[in-house]
Amino acid sequence: MTSIDFYIQVDDKLDLARKLCAKALANKARMVLWLADRAGCQNLSRLIWSQPSTGFIPHCANADPLAAVTPIIIDCDSGPFPHDHVLVNLRTEIPPFFSRFERMIEIVSAIDDDDKRAARERYRHYRDRGYELRTHDLARLANAGMH
Repeated sequence: MTSIDFYIQVDDKLDLARKLCAKALANKARMVLWLADRAGCQNLSRLIWSQPSTGFIPHCANADPLAAVTPIIIDCDSGPFPHDHVLVNLRTEIPPFFSRFERMIEIVSAIDDDDKRAARERYRHYRDRGYELRTHDLARLANAGMH
């Protein structure tokens, strides 16, 4: 069954997604980032290419011929995807295909009330169906001096 992590109180959702990509790559994990639209995909791709300036995080869209051998997939379609290790949901709705992934990460804004409300609904949905849920409050971790 998919384990689900909620990262809450996030100041910059795309920046956290970028950091998660770097962490996944370091751990040899394969990740799909699911965004609402192509513009969001392009913004995240640009962010990944630009930071860190000394690093390289290989990523592409699901339709790219190299998707099967690329560890990070950034897309707004519903797959099927070439791997099912980690899914990062950057949309407000529940991914209809999330249960095929080993792990899913939900990133919740610290400032967008609509995003928070939608995240609470998703949390209840997963909880009511018996999924293992973990919450990481990034504001509290930052105040405690942790990253």
